[in-house]
Amino acid sequence: MGKKAVLIGALDTKGQEFLFVKEKLEACGVTTFTVDTGVLGNPLFQPDVSADEVARAGGSSIEKLRSGKDRGTAIAVMTRGAAEIVTGLEKQGIVGAAFGMGGTAGTTVAASALQGLPIGVPKLMVSTVASGNTKPYIGIKDVTMMYSVVDIAGINQLSRRILSNAAHALAGMINYMETEQGTTEDKVTLGITMFGVTTPCATRVREILEERGYDLLVFHATGTGGLAMEELIKAGYIQGVADITTTELADHLVGGIFDAGPNRLEAAGIAGIPQVVSVGALDMVNFGPPETVPAQFKERIFYQHNPTTTLMRTTIAENRELGRLLATKLNAGIAPTIVVFPKDGVSLLDMDAKPFEGKEERRALYEGIKEHLRSNIPMIDMEQDINDPAVAEVIADSLLQLIERNKRG
Repeated sequence: MGKKAVLIGALDTKGQEFLFVKEKLEACGVTTFTVDTGVLGNPLFQPDVSADEVARAGGSSIEKLRSGKDRGTAIAVMTRGAAEIVTGLEKQGIVGAAFGMGGTAGTTVAASALQGLPIGVPKLMVSTVASGNTKPYIGIKDVTMMYSVVDIAGINQLSRRILSNAAHALAGMINYMETEQGTTEDKVTLGITMFGVTTPCATRVREILEERGYDLLVFHATGTGGLAMEELIKAGYIQGVADITTTELADHLVGGIFDAGPNRLEAAGIAGIPQVVSVGALDMVNFGPPETVPAQFKERIFYQHNPTTTLMRTTIAENRELGRLLATKLNAGIAPTIVVFPKDGVSLLDMDAKPFEGKEERRALYEGIKEHLRSNIPMIDMEQDINDPAVAEVIADSLLQLIERNKRG
């Protein structure tokens, strides 16, 4: 059937706008495929997947949704159904790109489908809510959101320009991707986690591995960064990991804003790909501006990283538990694994005379790992701090050794 631009939205209430985008794309030589998610009435034009098919994929039927007259239920059903339909189309090799358009409801429905597509597939959403908090609609995927400025209600002087831009942008993504297919270098891709306070280490590790011919993806450990890396590991994009900055574990344990969820540090172990793990930035938990820090932490040690980021020092007890958590997660995996522990500091702030200097905290973290780590997982002790070049070299060399050993079987 070949790959197409899949358009997802309500063809009853937004049919005119979707037809406009469809025609613009086809004028650019892009074949389209439409998925109707409208529940109020008949579509303006015949879709490739009907609203009833979407409703049934979501566990109901269009008749039930219309007779029930419950907007919340209808949105929930169509959200599930759209995701199921588009995922199926992707498995069939039909999806070359995906496009959604709507207000809050339309954005919710289409975003679920877009998030189900692999990273790298062009995804564009024109939305009335694109100027606000877009995290629920983007998640950890490469969704491009374009603010509609005016409501999506007919084709007028402004909407014509915006929707034309959207259609041409999507056409450009598709056409450029087609020309790029044959130029992708055949390199093994590795992942690295980084934070501002572990940048010297991550940068040096990246440089060493790039010199050896590897392709490096660097993830900022801000919750979504760790989640994105683990999603790419699950999808098979990443074949090895230098998980230098495991700070997201601290935010999950204590309640910071950079929480990557309960399954962080597990994907590589499940996938069985080589990983070298360190303890970068486990000296801190992240919050927003000072006034957003929960009251129960008011007696803790803080560092104002910038006006919108407040860092809080982790305690001895928290570090001991973080060590246990890290070890337990690694123990559960099947991946070739090495732990590198820098005894003289886990970040730029955790060093002699720095705001988060914490010898006792580091000792507790070390003991937490050592006491619980499987005996067949090597733990390399380094006397330097994490940003010392010697630590970076050991991390890079250790990962290279694991990769070579893995190749030999």
